[in-house]
Amino acid sequence: MGTKIAFARPDGKETTGYLAKPGRANAPGIVVIQEWWGLQDQIKGICDRFALAGYEALAPDLYSGVVVPYHDHEAAGREMNSLNFMDAADQIVRGAVQYLKRNGAKAGLTGFCLGGALTVIGSARIPELDAAVCFYGIPPEAAAKPADIKVPFQGHFANTDDWCTPAVVDAFEKGLRAAGKQDEIFRYDAQHGFVNEQRVSAHDRPSAELAWSRTLEFWKKHLG
Repeated sequence: MGTKIAFARPDGKETTGYLAKPGRANAPGIVVIQEWWGLQDQIKGICDRFALAGYEALAPDLYSGVVVPYHDHEAAGREMNSLNFMDAADQIVRGAVQYLKRNGAKAGLTGFCLGGALTVIGSARIPELDAAVCFYGIPPEAAAKPADIKVPFQGHFANTDDWCTPAVVDAFEKGLRAAGKQDEIFRYDAQHGFVNEQRVSAHDRPSAELAWSRTLEFWKKHLG
């Protein structure tokens, strides 16, 4: 459904991503941020699903064409650790948000794993953003604290996650509430990566579909 496009960063440089368009004009936009595996077909499929739901969805290619096989955790970690998260938020992700807002519509940000952490950072740093949905990713507080988030925020987390652990999620939620943020936090009896249907060992269809329905309700409320 979608296609590869080039778009401008705020600094004037050019970057690329996968864009899926809906069947309506002037639709709200959603930036979709990849897992640490790169811009996999599964992430492109998320964009396609958002387009079918009536949103223009853009997934920036943070790894510049590198896609890591799902079994290669070492390579995925190497690519993720080489990414400058703050520059990615300020330039690539913000550029994608600006691209989607070119028609005057609202724009949201969502991401998974690595992309979830970037969603939190973007929620604190991207002034054009209108709302955000995070899936099982929280950055260090040095990058973005709960109190720094400036938009309505929804989070989806797994109860058996050994990276974004329940303790980390509890502390994050406590920080949101203490700061009086407009947030929704949901927990699922599933593993990290439960939305990704291409990873059979982690995918949990009931949890994924429930999270999807909650996400669409959130977008409808905050983006239109």
